[in-house]
Order: sequence, then C-alpha cells, then structure tokens
Amino acid sequence: MNLVDSSGWIEYFHDSVRADFFAEAIEHRAHLLVPTIALFEVHKVLSRNLPLALVGACLDVMRLGRVLDLTDARAVAASAVAKAHGLAMADAVMYSLALEFNATFWTQDVDYNGLPRVRYCAKDN
Repeated sequence: MNLVDSSGWIEYFHDSVRADFFAEAIEHRAHLLVPTIALFEVHKVLSRNLPLALVGACLDVMRLGRVLDLTDARAVAASAVAKAHGLAMADAVMYSLALEFNATFWTQDVDYNGLPRVRYCAKDN
C-alpha cells in the first residue's frame, strides 16, 4: 500500500521535476490510499491558480485510490503520532494513516525524513 503526501500530489499535478518520483505510487491505484485531508490540502493549493473544473478533475484522480476518512479513533492515533514525532496535525494524520495500513508514505517534506516506512525525495532534487 502507498500513501502520498499532499505536496507529492501537487508535484504530480504540476508535472514538476519530482512528479515521476510520486507517479510510482500514484499510478498504482489499486494500492493507493488517499486521506480526506490530502483532498483538502490539494484543493486549497490548486484552486489558487487553476480553474475549478481542472481542480475538480485532479481531485477525481485522487479519488481513484481508496479515500480514508478521519474517524475519532484515527484522530486520537494521529495525536499520538504528532506527539511522538513533533508533527503538525495534517502531517500527523497522514503519517498515522500510513502506519495504520502498513503503507509506504511518499513525501518531500523533510519533517518525515528518517521515519519508518517513508520514501523521501528532497525538494532540491
């Protein structure tokens, strides 16, 4: 299973130099987990510069994976992850979901670098 951080989705949709790194996980949709908070963050960023119809199409691509809701139990688990690793709320939610499903977490956020089950790609690569 794979779970891609919001920044990875944004790189993918912008077809940046790091898009291919994240495509490896994103394009294997049968094994793709998508937290609802990632939908929120991607919508927030993409809607700044893209037409809403295009943003909606991007979100539809994300929905091809298994969308994961934030339940009360998951919120508590994310809080424990935030405390253990010094992560902000959204970061902790996504990482804790990856841990819940024993998934690989794909990111370019340095805050995750070195954590178990993380595939990290530095932004300067």
